[in-house]
Amino acid sequence: MADLARKMPESAHVTAYSSPGDLANEKHYSVIEISKLWALSQKTVRRIFERELGVIQWGSMEVRNKRGYRTLRVPETVLLRVHRRLRRAS
Repeated sequence: MADLARKMPESAHVTAYSSPGDLANEKHYSVIEISKLWALSQKTVRRIFERELGVIQWGSMEVRNKRGYRTLRVPETVLLRVHRRLRRAS
């Protein structure tokens, strides 16, 4: 997790109360990218971020004969916020 702080650019140190326009311009991470950064499974990363405020989700719901698909994109500020929260909890 120390690698995360090294890989984040200086512009990532933005408050959680940024305007929506700022969120659109910052880097968004995929589940695969976060799982590689944090050395966690994709399933664990999805569970951590699926209900986080600010995460972009889109996809289709599961229906009778077809499984649902969901794509997540995590803004940099949300990634840093969750990282700080998890670090404090440990």
